[in-house]
Amino acid sequence: MAGNIDPAQAGALRPDPIHQFELQSLLPFGHIGNQQIAFTQSALYMFAAVGVIALLTITATAGRSVVPGRMQSLAEIFYEFIADTLHQATGDQGKKFMPLVFSLFMFVLVLNLFGMIPYAFAVTSHLIVTFGLAALVIGVVIGYGVMKHGTHFFGLFVPSGVPKPLLAILVPIEIISFISRPISLSVRLFANVLAGHIAMKIFAFFVVGLLSAGAWGLLSPLPLILTIALTALEFLVAALQAYVFATLTAIYLNDALHPGH
Repeated sequence: MAGNIDPAQAGALRPDPIHQFELQSLLPFGHIGNQQIAFTQSALYMFAAVGVIALLTITATAGRSVVPGRMQSLAEIFYEFIADTLHQATGDQGKKFMPLVFSLFMFVLVLNLFGMIPYAFAVTSHLIVTFGLAALVIGVVIGYGVMKHGTHFFGLFVPSGVPKPLLAILVPIEIISFISRPISLSVRLFANVLAGHIAMKIFAFFVVGLLSAGAWGLLSPLPLILTIALTALEFLVAALQAYVFATLTAIYLNDALHPGH
């Protein structure tokens, strides 16, 4: 009877869209203070992503031929796509960063697609992961810019052709804008993946809830259609966010190559 439902069971019937993002310890290593150090499913998926990318690229390039096969064609499409994106943003000098940009694009893309597998873990839904990738990008920009141009790199924060009295206002704005880059780069990817997976979980619960609600089950096709459409949209978002991450990385690297522009 409805009046005798156990509270724990009632809680289990409610949607829990946040549960899918919880980290689980697979191999504990110990503690640092009160913080546990462990190998989690997030790390497992990241290692799996690296393995899949390595397997695909090695397999695609192992038997290279003038008339490419399916795997070689797929690898060449991805490579040329990122190479064109990088060239448009940085010019010929940006070729040296091709391994970095291509690796980031493939890594984010594969992790996003892993997250679309039912019951899989969405690694890029964690801000610490996306911020780590963004911090790597900004670290390379600063490191290469200083190594290549010395103190001239910091001219990036001084707009050319601006009257000196205005520099007191514009220079702090440019510095804040530069510092906000890793924040915006990481939050954009994290927020899109997080919001999309929460929405899919909620709509999927509506389908299950309506099917178990008697006559209301006649309405279940509506959230089912929305869930299917949202899933298709999330596949598009998975690819689009990887492309946006790679494109912004290329744009930021251009500042390391041409800080005076």
